Amino acid sequence: MQLTSLNAISPIDGRYRNKVENLSGYFSEEALIRYRVLVEIEYFIALCELPLPQLEDFDHSKFEALRALYQDFKSEDAQAIKDIEKVTNHDVKAVEYFIKERFDALGLAQFKEFIHFGLTSQDINNTSIPLSIKEAVHAVYLPNLIEVVQKLKDLSNQWKDVAMLARTHGQPASPTRLGKEIEVFIKRIEEQLKVLEVIPHAAKFGGATGNYNAHQVAYPKVDWRTFGADFVEDRLGLTHSFPTTQIEHYDHMASLFDAMKRINTILIDLDRDFWTYISMDYFKQKIKKGEVGSSAMPHKVNPIDFENSEGNLGIANAIFEHLASKLPVSRMQRDLTDSTVLRNVGVPFGHTVIGLKATLKGLGKLLLNTDKFDQDLENNWAVVAEAIQTILRREAYPNPYEALKGLTRTNEKINQQSIANFIDTLEVSDAVKEELKGITPSNYTGI
Repeated sequence: MQLTSLNAISPIDGRYRNKVENLSGYFSEEALIRYRVLVEIEYFIALCELPLPQLEDFDHSKFEALRALYQDFKSEDAQAIKDIEKVTNHDVKAVEYFIKERFDALGLAQFKEFIHFGLTSQDINNTSIPLSIKEAVHAVYLPNLIEVVQKLKDLSNQWKDVAMLARTHGQPASPTRLGKEIEVFIKRIEEQLKVLEVIPHAAKFGGATGNYNAHQVAYPKVDWRTFGADFVEDRLGLTHSFPTTQIEHYDHMASLFDAMKRINTILIDLDRDFWTYISMDYFKQKIKKGEVGSSAMPHKVNPIDFENSEGNLGIANAIFEHLASKLPVSRMQRDLTDSTVLRNVGVPFGHTVIGLKATLKGLGKLLLNTDKFDQDLENNWAVVAEAIQTILRREAYPNPYEALKGLTRTNEKINQQSIANFIDTLEVSDAVKEELKGITPSNYTGI
């Protein structure tokens, strides 16, 4: 059966493929193979530039042809490597054999035993995967997240003067401004971005158990630790982890996933708030011609984008949580559980991007219902009681809290007139009374 969007098991590769297709260049099987080829080629070039004695005669003008093996990497190349893997039953060894075949074709057969020289497969995997994650974060994840943040900034500025009844514990509370409430989410995300941006993308590179055993026994005069650090940091742009076991310890990768999880949690909080505001009629939603809101109720326009986002971000967080807790744990010098788990790192990225796009779409459909904002404020004059009792405290009025409590904690309707009547009974100056009467639910919004 040929894989299509209709028969794919995962919705990432099915229903939502068009939303996350650009992630395939970082997290697909073909992408992983290409990154492995990249690391193998750059490692061989680094050995030539060291140089190892047997590579002193290597023609450096051939570097361009070698780099073309990953720069011009095609699906046919990936398939050729998968065909080799059917024989080797080892994915990284298949990459090595593929490159050796290309060396033969380029007339470089005498040098091909220095491909993968002294390495274990995890030297390739634990550089390829962090590199793919780093590039996906910067090329796909951050642009989508920043687009959401920018949309929030636009809306926060657009609605900065919109007075809004706040609710604590679901009950009417001191009024606020809509723009400020959105700004809370902006600040929360930006604070977590500061954390995310300083997390290293770390890679292991040091042989079978991390000690450069094979390198050291073959060339004891070479400073292999410095070589490895320079290769990982200067050539690949990653942070070199040392010492390690056979594998990268994944602590920094876990930190990255935890940071992304916290950002997703903030977005879930935002999704739920806007879902609630829509249910309260604070917002209408733009209607697209031909769309159906409900199969049974023609009037409905459901907040499906915020629901879609919440669901996908929740799935992403569940997987991020497993990755962050599982990857740093490995028996002795290494077990193989990290290998199969790492093949899923693109899955939470995919669900996260789907969630970000859905949030952005939902925000773009919001239509402010100012009448509902004004109506809620007008129906809740009791919220100015806090302002009145605070000013009375300033004036050293006896028991102001208790006085306001007696007024507001009844089943009688509190409105502008009943508040004014109460103020008239207070033994304060006329100036203070005028000050108190000037407070309304719409202007008692703080700073």
